[in-house]
Amino acid sequence: MARRPAVFIDRDGTLTEEVGYVNHPNRLRLLPRSAAAVRRLNEAGIAAVVATNQAGIARGYFSEDLMHAVHERLVESLKDAGAHLDGLYVCPHHPTEGAPPFRADCDCRKPKPGLLLRAARDLDLDLGDSTMVGDKASDLLVAPAVGARAVLVLTGYGRGEWEYRRENFSVAPDHVAADLLDAVDWVIGGMRTRVGGDMRTRVEGVWGEPKGPPIR
Repeated sequence: MARRPAVFIDRDGTLTEEVGYVNHPNRLRLLPRSAAAVRRLNEAGIAAVVATNQAGIARGYFSEDLMHAVHERLVESLKDAGAHLDGLYVCPHHPTEGAPPFRADCDCRKPKPGLLLRAARDLDLDLGDSTMVGDKASDLLVAPAVGARAVLVLTGYGRGEWEYRRENFSVAPDHVAADLLDAVDWVIGGMRTRVGGDMRTRVEGVWGEPKGPPIR
């Protein structure tokens, strides 16, 4: 069976509201239409994978246990809306702050590609047919490192990044989307164009059905 494409989703400002460091599960709230976006990926057989930097752990702002509690709330919120993630990958490191083992010059802190490479191995993903979606220029940088496309959303920091800082972007987005659902629609529309025919039929025939979510 051929490898599946994925949409890699930044968490804060892309999937959930940007509220600064999420130091309590109740502070995590899905953005409007985010659950619908993930559900649409589920229905299309495209892996929905969160890839997020959480340097608050290295900085001592919150613990690993709290981060897991926050992500349990995220998974439950999506489940209540009939959606699920295929994977959730986190970098807890910072190169200069905190103490080892979290103070580390790692390979997983975006824009380095470690999180995406790990997800591709775990989930048998086709990175060249995948897309990274985020609200910051730094999210876009990881895409060319793995041969993926890049989409900037205008939620979170995205509108300010696009309207006031885009001349400084090292990587131009392949698409600018109003939000995650708009980004997913663009991804699926492009795949229909490339493979031809009905997207659902092609996914069932080539990429298979989505599996349960390994949470990393």
